[in-house]
Amino acid sequence: MADKIPQSVLVVIHTPGLSVLMIRRADASVFWQSVTGSKDHEHESLRATAVREVREETGIDCSEGSPLGTALTDWGLENVYAIYPRWRHRYAPGVSTNTEHVFGLCVPEGTPVTLNPREHTEWRWLPWREAADICFSPSNAEAILWLPRFLR
Repeated sequence: MADKIPQSVLVVIHTPGLSVLMIRRADASVFWQSVTGSKDHEHESLRATAVREVREETGIDCSEGSPLGTALTDWGLENVYAIYPRWRHRYAPGVSTNTEHVFGLCVPEGTPVTLNPREHTEWRWLPWREAADICFSPSNAEAILWLPRFLR
């Protein structure tokens, strides 16, 4: 397996009523999060990464031309954080930080979710503050707390 690229996306999937989709990681069952994932290759755009990860992890299609094609919003936020030691082996030797780019995806109430069972085991919609409270990742929790500002 090639080394993981230390550039990723975080996609906060939410409804107009500020419910946020939270998914439980299969490899760390106490970890709840939004959709996240790294670029597949250096030339993949961050938007393409976000569209791909949302589809892979939730089954939701927000590709260009789909009904949700315009619902994916680049929030213009980036987080640089230390890669958790438990996952550092996935990256090239010496890589210890990741740059995460934040997107929001507004979906209608009742949007169906189909998890990839290799990645996630459970999903739930929560009010935005509750969603932020259960995040294991501080940058994910912070992004969720920004949600109301992006909907104004």
